[in-house]
Amino acid sequence: MSRAQPRPANGAGPNRTCQFKMVLLGESAVGKSSLVLRFVKGQFHEYQESTIGAAFLTQTVCVDDTTVKLELWDTAGQERYHSLAPMYYRGAQAAIVVYDITNPDTFSRAKVWVKELQRQAAPEIVIALAGNKADLSQKRQIEVQDAQTYAEENGLIFMETSAKTAMNVNDIFMAIAKKLPRPTDRNDSNKGIVIPGSTNTASGSGSCCGNSK
Repeated sequence: MSRAQPRPANGAGPNRTCQFKMVLLGESAVGKSSLVLRFVKGQFHEYQESTIGAAFLTQTVCVDDTTVKLELWDTAGQERYHSLAPMYYRGAQAAIVVYDITNPDTFSRAKVWVKELQRQAAPEIVIALAGNKADLSQKRQIEVQDAQTYAEENGLIFMETSAKTAMNVNDIFMAIAKKLPRPTDRNDSNKGIVIPGSTNTASGSGSCCGNSK
């Protein structure tokens, strides 16, 4: 589960909420749903049913004086659903492209997703590359340096993750949240939506910044 950042000693907390749309893309069985479930609910299921179409969850994290609400669209990886992907990444301010470090084909497909996002998604979209299933490093087929080099060449955030052990799961979402712009105009659709005075926490996310209910 996303760890709430402690409230400052003077009692001051985030004074605004920003809302962003994030999409997860990648081949089937790379662990997209598991990453989202680990991030939002702190859970891991060894056998996760395949997503049909897309699943929607939300989570809030705290960045400096801002509560960042992430609307997470977990897309299906099966080939027959690929044509639906633009419907989910259209208007997204962030994306995580996931591959399985034990499966080279999923890394190749991840590169295709990155190109598609760079070509068709919002120009300022923040893209992260997640090499999932790092707990299976003994079966590794994709070297960390190869993925790191590719990420650097394409301006991507990169981390290897493990939904099973929770390795870097919160970190990659937080890295994205920190890179997202902090809009001041609630009509600026490319930079999220500011919700003045809002202290809402996301469904399923628990408390944020000490605002437990």
